[in-house]
Amino acid sequence: MAAPRTLKTPIFTALDTAEVSEATGLAAKLADSSGGLKLGLEFFCAHGPKGVKEVQSASDLPIFLDLKLHDIPNTVAGAMRSVAQLGVFMTTVHAIGGQGMMEAAVKAATDTAYEFPVQRPLVIAVTVLTSFDANDLKSVGVGAAVTDQVRRLAGIAQRAGVDGIVCSPLEVAMLRQDLGPTIKLITPGVRPTWSVANDQKRILTPSDALAAGADYLVIGRPITAAADPAAAAARIAQEIAPVSSEKRVQATA
Repeated sequence: MAAPRTLKTPIFTALDTAEVSEATGLAAKLADSSGGLKLGLEFFCAHGPKGVKEVQSASDLPIFLDLKLHDIPNTVAGAMRSVAQLGVFMTTVHAIGGQGMMEAAVKAATDTAYEFPVQRPLVIAVTVLTSFDANDLKSVGVGAAVTDQVRRLAGIAQRAGVDGIVCSPLEVAMLRQDLGPTIKLITPGVRPTWSVANDQKRILTPSDALAAGADYLVIGRPITAAADPAAAAARIAQEIAPVSSEKRVQATA
């Protein structure tokens, strides 16, 4: 199993596109300023593993393949075996799929990493999508408050042995206290002060999210829609540098 990679910055830039040429072009531009790249379901459905490999070749940045797998345990395990062979940095499953499904995903990722000469992908559980608020949860039959649902799903995911949790930055401090220091917390819904919120309802600035306990930040349009994506990514990296440095010192103390 290959050694884990060290990221130059905790920023994963979300390449929210279905076009290979756009994704590879952005990947090349961001090679020196982003910590990694996120590819989602839209891109993967259009281009599959071949498209992922093209983006990997364009920049050599770690890939967060955000597929949010959710099915019966056997099916998710089979999908995870295929994903793990791609050598991506991390991938996602839906925590709402339950403990058995997540356990199957973790085992498949681990077994595949030993079978093939690739880094084992981090298996990350999605709790409540950052586009959801209390009214959205209620509309799909969940009467709990957003924070209660996040905590419930995160606890199940940790018991299943996942490596991390995707959550709103507004839940980071709570989950860090609940789950302890070792589990990874990945936060979309992050926007610098000079950007706009778009469709994310539960947001913080990158520095605030890191200070609250996040490990990785997923940032899309503030970077990809900028006139100069590399400069935008570098600007955010510079803004979070003091907090990132402090976290590294604390981790080695």
